[in-house]
Amino acid sequence: MSQPLLVRDVVAAMDVRYRPQWAEDWDAVGLVCGDPSVAVTKIHFAVDATPAVVDEAIASGAQMLITHHPLLFDPVQSVAATSTKGAIIHRLISNGVALFAAHTNADRANPGVSDALATALCLMDIEVLEPLADDDQVGLGRVGRLGEPMSLQAFVEHVH
Repeated sequence: MSQPLLVRDVVAAMDVRYRPQWAEDWDAVGLVCGDPSVAVTKIHFAVDATPAVVDEAIASGAQMLITHHPLLFDPVQSVAATSTKGAIIHRLISNGVALFAAHTNADRANPGVSDALATALCLMDIEVLEPLADDDQVGLGRVGRLGEPMSLQAFVEHVH
């Protein structure tokens, strides 16, 4: 019988795919809360850790919530449950749900969030807009071309 996957295993896999050193200096990526030794059988994914998303994660039976946007950016003075973010942290911890964020490091990855957006827009000949000095395949933003010229209105409809 195989060993259960732990929070630390998921964190390690995420850190390989979305390297923390790719994050902007101001960004707050990685494990926000949770016990690295807890077994994980279900992961909930979302853009933000809002109260509704946390409710969904708990209701789904997830042991981990992975978001794109970090819950905490600025230096934290308190995680008292009297604040919205503090209440989210308390709710996650009391329900055994770890929180992990991959933000600008996931934007820079290849493939990553920027590639997913470029693909969703059906861009062709996609290139990294702002490559890292040591790897021109990794970096912020993507630029490409549409398959055919279109008006702004047609592009808005295409995006919508």
